[in-house]
Amino acid sequence: MSKLGIVSEEQFKKELDNCVSPVVERKPPHEQGIITPKAERGRGLGNVGVPEELRKLIGEESVIHGRQRALDLASDFGVSPSSVSAYAKGATSTATYQKPEETLTRYLDSRKKRITKKALRVLHASLDSITPEKLATIKARDASAIAKDMSVISKNMEKANENLTGDNKPQFVVYAPTVRDERTYETIVVSDNY
Repeated sequence: MSKLGIVSEEQFKKELDNCVSPVVERKPPHEQGIITPKAERGRGLGNVGVPEELRKLIGEESVIHGRQRALDLASDFGVSPSSVSAYAKGATSTATYQKPEETLTRYLDSRKKRITKKALRVLHASLDSITPEKLATIKARDASAIAKDMSVISKNMEKANENLTGDNKPQFVVYAPTVRDERTYETIVVSDNY
């Protein structure tokens, strides 16, 4: 054998005989008998129902990334915009819009909670990085922007708390000091003469 891998015709045939298995004569499929198709995948012929995994995917896309992204995804699969709205609410169709499916609703809630937990971790880290020392050294415009952002965060947290029910709602109790009349205090008369 040469360095470039060029071999003589005799060596090539010898190696070819070692490598190639004997040829098995096969009949073409139409001569072997009846060809039966494999089980259908996906919806199946004539089935217009959207698979559960696709409903979950479209609902999640709507809840997390917005309706437009969900509509774009749905159009790729031939799913109607009204169905996208239903999936985002946890319903399997527009007919069951008022009665969402528990499995789909639970899935969407778990995805929202996962995103919320991640956002809260980032929020806590960013809030911890804003110290009084840092606030004292920044410009008024930057302090105003931070205050505005904190206001938005506060409002978003309030909206999230509105979704909680019963005893899960946070309760704030503010105690105001009692106002006492001047007459209730003890009076001490002090003279100027010592």
